[in-house]
Amino acid sequence: MNHPEHRLQRIGVALVSGILFGLGLTLSDMIDPARVLAFLDVAGGAWDPTLAFVMGGALAPMVLAWRLSARLERPRFSLDFPSARQEIDSRLLGGAALFGAGWGLVGFCPGPALAALFLGGTPTLIFLAALAVGMGVHGLLNSRVLASPA
Repeated sequence: MNHPEHRLQRIGVALVSGILFGLGLTLSDMIDPARVLAFLDVAGGAWDPTLAFVMGGALAPMVLAWRLSARLERPRFSLDFPSARQEIDSRLLGGAALFGAGWGLVGFCPGPALAALFLGGTPTLIFLAALAVGMGVHGLLNSRVLASPA
């Protein structure tokens, strides 16, 4: 699995998956922050349920993929399946709260923002710049936490 051709296969699968994801977001208009904010505005009178249908539509293939993966000894393009953390800690809760607050304030999360990048627009660029800064700060803080003696 460490051969260069396997690495290229993994990159290819990731690229095709990302393109399909971006196309799905674009076709469903989930790259429009106003549509997402309208979904989150349940009490505002102009609620738009489209995002619920998009999420529901994503669940069907995911359920199928989970069922099929349970039958596999190992993934096709990796040595093993990634393990999911089971514990809920303050870092998980804090990250989820920050993600949700950011999504609710601007109507973007990273996937749709990257898909919207090609359509241009200053708000998208500002969001992606803020995302990059936030990722950098997280990386810096995370490396300090890991480097500090316990």
